[in-house]
Amino acid sequence: MRTDSSPGTLPAREHLPAAAAGTPVLDVVIPVYNEEKDLGPCVRRLHEHLVRTFPYGFRITVADNASTDTTPQVAARLAEQIAQVRSVRLEQKGRGRALRAVWSASDAPVLAYMDVDLSTDLNALLPLVAPLISGHSDLAIGSRLSRSSRVVRGAKREFISRTYNLILRGSLQARFSDAQCGFKAIRRDVAQVLLPLVEDTGWFFDTEMLVLAERAGLRIHEVPVDWVDDPDSTVHIVKTATEDLKGVWRVGKALATGALPLDRLARPFGDDPRDRNVGDVPRGLARQLVGFCVVGVLSTLFYLLLYSGFRLVAGSQAANASALLVSAVANTAANRRLTFGVRGRGGAVRHQAQGLVVFAIGLVLTSGSLAALNAASAGPAHSTELAVLIAANLAATVLRFLLFRAWVFPDAPPAPFEPHRLPADPRDTR
Repeated sequence: MRTDSSPGTLPAREHLPAAAAGTPVLDVVIPVYNEEKDLGPCVRRLHEHLVRTFPYGFRITVADNASTDTTPQVAARLAEQIAQVRSVRLEQKGRGRALRAVWSASDAPVLAYMDVDLSTDLNALLPLVAPLISGHSDLAIGSRLSRSSRVVRGAKREFISRTYNLILRGSLQARFSDAQCGFKAIRRDVAQVLLPLVEDTGWFFDTEMLVLAERAGLRIHEVPVDWVDDPDSTVHIVKTATEDLKGVWRVGKALATGALPLDRLARPFGDDPRDRNVGDVPRGLARQLVGFCVVGVLSTLFYLLLYSGFRLVAGSQAANASALLVSAVANTAANRRLTFGVRGRGGAVRHQAQGLVVFAIGLVLTSGSLAALNAASAGPAHSTELAVLIAANLAATVLRFLLFRAWVFPDAPPAPFEPHRLPADPRDTR
């Protein structure tokens, strides 16, 4: 996960190129289900706002999720009457499914969506997409939980929203503040790679997309919004909350097992400053040293704890070998993921086998130190043994890092990642 950037440069994130003639810069998707009453006023209000305030070409796409009322007819009329409006009909329900289908087929470089009730003040739309147009950020979200946000909603929904985001912080280590505000945007080049990894087709789609983006190192911009709750909302709170919790469990499990190729996502879109070349320091060395030291300190404490326990029932050499073996397996796994950024199961067995070779070298160093101590002093104190082992482990640690970097986890460009792009819906009408 390193780049070829020169000192002080961030090469890959650039201002979006000028769109081709007739191609909008922004495509705003409005997913709807049985919204025949609100759809017309919503689209006209949004269109008027964009004409008045947005300095680039735009499109408004109504994504109908298998509505059973006259919503499809309303959307078709709007598309006929307003040049910048189109309608897309999907035969299956699901907000996430609708967003995936429309975003994947869109030609606009910036993709956004908002709820049909327009609960979010539209004045936040330009600040939402500006960082994406400039190339500064990869995704952008509106936040109702920012200190400067102005929100009007009932205590029940406020409690549920804050509780849900606390669950995300505790279980998935999410750092974004508001996962489910219906006001988000993403760059199309990022969406093409990220969306194939998002499984959910319903309300958890937003959360899953943000968690994967954040874990991949993509930059998420937050905009405080003014938001007024829709008293006529048709969202089923209990059902949605249950599905969200199932999604949290599924994504957490996938992240824990390394089943997602997140290390392939961030590099095409931007540079991590921690990976930049600085003077004569090899690429990524500073970041790797920090990670390796943290893992090393924890591994050493784990090793000493194991050694002290094994020493109660075995001799010093057997206790040292057993403690070193157990801690070496954990150390290799931790360094593989945290220090050298290797995710997924590919090569894991080979890495552990190579790690055991490195372990054997460390065993020779530490066992040799114990042998030398026992030869020099008959029956040394336990504290003396620990002191010698700490010194020997420091030497073994330096050697372990060099071998990990040069042999076990050598720097190599990531394999190309070809995203699956969903075809445009044949029922798409403009």
